[in-house]
Amino acid sequence: MQLKRAYESAAAGDGLRILVDRLWPRRLRKQDAALDDWMKEIAPSTELRKWFGHDSERWPDFRRRYRAELRQHERQIDHIRQLARTRRVTLVYSAHDETRNNAVVLKEVLLGKTGVNR
Repeated sequence: MQLKRAYESAAAGDGLRILVDRLWPRRLRKQDAALDDWMKEIAPSTELRKWFGHDSERWPDFRRRYRAELRQHERQIDHIRQLARTRRVTLVYSAHDETRNNAVVLKEVLLGKTGVNR
């Protein structure tokens, strides 16, 4: 499983590309996105996204709050895990910060590096 910004070109090695943002990436045409799915329901809530505002000081609390929200999406998490068992999955996001964004947290949860209950 890998992460990739929506503004990076799609590559053959990306496998199944899933957008995991609630909002469509700005200035990106749908035909250029080369997405297989858009799972906006698994993205952070609008309230959490606005509160975080990609403020690095809020990152630890954002991670905790987002994992709590993900508890409501076990079905979607299990679905992505099942897909990843048979093919490469790329979680696509639009944030500028490549190390502190919702896709990073989601990948940790999907790989079992952190539980959704922590």
